[in-house]
Amino acid sequence: MTLYRANPKDGVAWITGGSSGIGRELAKELAAQGFRVAVTAREEDCIDTLVSECAGLPGSVLSFACDVTDERAMAETVAVIEAKAGPIVLAIFNAGAFVPVVGDNLSVRKFRRSFDVNVMGVMNGLVPTVKCMRSRGRGHIVMVGSISAYFGWPTTAAYGATKAAINAIAESLKFDFDKIGIRIQVMNPGFIDTPLTRASGVRLPALMPAPVAAKRALEGIQRGGFEVTFPRRLTWSLKLLSMLPRPFCLSVIGRLTKWKQRPLSFGRRIAPGSRLPEPASAPERAE
Repeated sequence: MTLYRANPKDGVAWITGGSSGIGRELAKELAAQGFRVAVTAREEDCIDTLVSECAGLPGSVLSFACDVTDERAMAETVAVIEAKAGPIVLAIFNAGAFVPVVGDNLSVRKFRRSFDVNVMGVMNGLVPTVKCMRSRGRGHIVMVGSISAYFGWPTTAAYGATKAAINAIAESLKFDFDKIGIRIQVMNPGFIDTPLTRASGVRLPALMPAPVAAKRALEGIQRGGFEVTFPRRLTWSLKLLSMLPRPFCLSVIGRLTKWKQRPLSFGRRIAPGSRLPEPASAPERAE
């Protein structure tokens, strides 16, 4: 059975988290391909400029404000997109939040926020979308993960765990989606120059500009393989590294990020037993 690949003639492409970064640039690329692109972001993340920037392209961009953590609102958004713009044939679940976590300043809130946005935010859109796609017998789903899912990086205890969950969910669902004509892909990009990565506080190798990353992403979506990952010189090296004994792997990451040279809690040393303040230099960021 040949799995479906999204075509602009068939309906709408939907992107969550399209107000900035790779989501915004990918919306432009899809509109250039002739797609009518529904872009979802929070109400405070204005995308009017994105709509105007795409005005002269073969396709178009339409705005549908919604918070991905609101299950009911997301289901309503899917219904509104289908009613006003057309059937969703391609859904790219890109919205994400990076909340930096350091081991000497843990908080449950940081983990809960990460999972609410990065995992449940995807599920809130995925479930109603798949119901629509299944009724038509075809569809194309892309879930955005990260190479931080391959193994632990400094400050990514929460973020990396959510992206590992996304990979596991996509792998598990593929068995059933193949039967009902829905193509599912997981996208694990390298480090993209976005507000998320700028907030990490970590030295990041092979940083890619968002427009370049969006072109690579679209190429991968159109090829149709299960995992889309780029730049390959970085991601395949990390895949090989992940197969080596964990102590060696983590030692390499420590040297690569120069984490041992970093002071505790971004320079905030306090007396033992005292409560550590929140690190102001690496705030929560979402896109």
